Amino acid sequence: MTDRTTRDDDAPGGSTATPASGRRSFLAAAAGAAVLTSTLTGTARAQAFPNRPITLIVPFPAGGVTDIQFRAFAQVASKELGQPVVVSNRPGATGTLAPGQMALTAPADGYTLSVVSSGQFRMPHVSKVPWDPLRDFTWILGVTAYTFGVAVRTDAPWKTFADLVADAKANPGKFTMGTSGRGNVGHVAMEKIGKATGMQMTLVPFKGAAEFMAALVGGHIDVVPDGGWGAMARAGRVRLLAMMTPNRLPSWPDVPTLKELGYDVSILPMLLVAGPKGMDPAVVKTLHDAFRKAAFDPSFQKVLDNDNQTTIYMDAEQIRKYAAEQFEEQRKVVVEYGLAAPQ
Repeated sequence: MTDRTTRDDDAPGGSTATPASGRRSFLAAAAGAAVLTSTLTGTARAQAFPNRPITLIVPFPAGGVTDIQFRAFAQVASKELGQPVVVSNRPGATGTLAPGQMALTAPADGYTLSVVSSGQFRMPHVSKVPWDPLRDFTWILGVTAYTFGVAVRTDAPWKTFADLVADAKANPGKFTMGTSGRGNVGHVAMEKIGKATGMQMTLVPFKGAAEFMAALVGGHIDVVPDGGWGAMARAGRVRLLAMMTPNRLPSWPDVPTLKELGYDVSILPMLLVAGPKGMDPAVVKTLHDAFRKAAFDPSFQKVLDNDNQTTIYMDAEQIRKYAAEQFEEQRKVVVEYGLAAPQ
């Protein structure tokens, strides 16, 4: 018996295509059409995006260093994208509350994004949170890093960091330090130094740099182990005793690093931009390319210079590696210094 599906002479119209080969051709054509449709749809979405304003959440108060920097960043990015990038200040939980809420509740359409600080990788170890910093974000790029230093008022009695340590040791708990929240990197750094030296200071948490710098120059606190001191230092209103950066700053060459002073503390806390998980890769690329241009734009660089910062670019893959490393490192820090909130 002859298998009719393999005969050529039975094809309609004298065609040499058999029913089996016809089915294969049809399936191949359908698959190709599906791929083409998917590609065209993705391209169309990328071309259509953005067609309305984009919200960029800054999870710190208005007027602080992060706010000032990312308003300048948003202004440049708006020109690149052809749509306004609108900054929305939403402080809380040392800058981690709003990014976490965005990750869980914002549509993954690219129109709601957030600045994310390194504190996002510490907070899950401090208290129970509903978001996962390793799974609930779509990373777009890394922009810059804070420049942390130990600052005091110019009329403070301490001329060197050693003076501060000696006085704090002799007067446990007498002096106050202000940072952007309990458990932030500046707080942890001073706890680490205190553990090594016996120095004790009382923490006063603030929502951001605008608040704690005003408190410092106003005489309400004694020390700031944080960022955001650039303008006050240039104006001669605060004195820098030490830097937490890996190397001395060219703009402050006479200020030693904590490493130089014998303390194993070197901090470079990144500022990243992210959206909710599940964003269209074509939309992510559009945002990434515009934001990368903004990050290296001279006008944005000038704003960073005011705070002794520079662009430190990271792509999504580099951020994923950084996030994993930070998540584990911050877990150890929280355990070592007992920073976890009571259950």
